[in-house]
This record gives sequence, structure tokens and C-alpha cells, in this order.
Amino acid sequence: MIEITLKVNGQNQKVAVDDPNMPLLYALRDDLGLRGPKFGCGLGQCGACCVIIEGEAARSCVTLAIDARDKEIKTLEGLGDLDRPSRVQAAFIAEQAAQCGYCTNGMIMTATALLSRRPRPTETDVREALAQNLCRCGSHARVIAAVLRAAREG
Repeated sequence: MIEITLKVNGQNQKVAVDDPNMPLLYALRDDLGLRGPKFGCGLGQCGACCVIIEGEAARSCVTLAIDARDKEIKTLEGLGDLDRPSRVQAAFIAEQAAQCGYCTNGMIMTATALLSRRPRPTETDVREALAQNLCRCGSHARVIAAVLRAAREG
């Protein structure tokens, strides 16, 4: 058993890791109770588990918890809340960009990372950034509109 420190949403959190191959997603959900990142495919292909690590969107289902120690990790819970949503969250609400909501975490986290490195993306930039985030409900057009709105309002 190894105890590691994860810097999640600005706070140091201790997590006991009994398997060195434990995904970061499990530490976030099971040990820290964060429900933003979702388990989707478990292969890093759908994006539901996306978090931001050191400013970059990352798939937490294929990132080992021990590899994330001492790095800045941001989850959906660290962006905003019901009273004060982040600009991306507010744009998703305004554009009604979520249907079932399962992919929403990954879409918001990927969009947030995109806007932090490219504040005024083109529609092509947004489409390319979100290309690996799957949405089975088909709300991609509204998601793209939301990201572009967040860029305009940022």
C-alpha cells in the first residue's frame, strides 16, 4: 500500500493506492467522492472520464493515480457550482448542450482546456478538440455552439 498526495481542485488529498495500476478515475470517484468524471469505456476513447492535469485535458481512466501525484488536477467540481458556474458550464446551460449528461463532463473539461490555451478558437478548432469525445445523444451541434459562446463571452 502506497499513500500518495493528489492535488485536486486546489486541495491536497491523501489517497491509499494498493495497486500501482489503479486508474486516477478510481481514486477520484471511489476515494475522493468526486462524481464529475464518469467511467465510460475504460480505454481512454470516449472522454467521459476527462479531467484537466497541469492544464491539459487527460483521460483519467487510463492515467495511473501514482503518475498523477503532485500534479495539478482539476475536475468538473473544481470549475464552478450551481450558484457560480464557470463560463463553459454557463454556456452549456444557456445552449442546452446536454441531453443525458453522460458525456457532458468530458465535453466541458476538454472545452475548458481548449479555451485556456486558445481563448478565441474557430469552429474547426472546437470540432478538432472535441473529436475524441463521444456523445450518443447527438448533441454535438449544441456542444459546439456552447463552446463558441463561452469563447465569445470570455
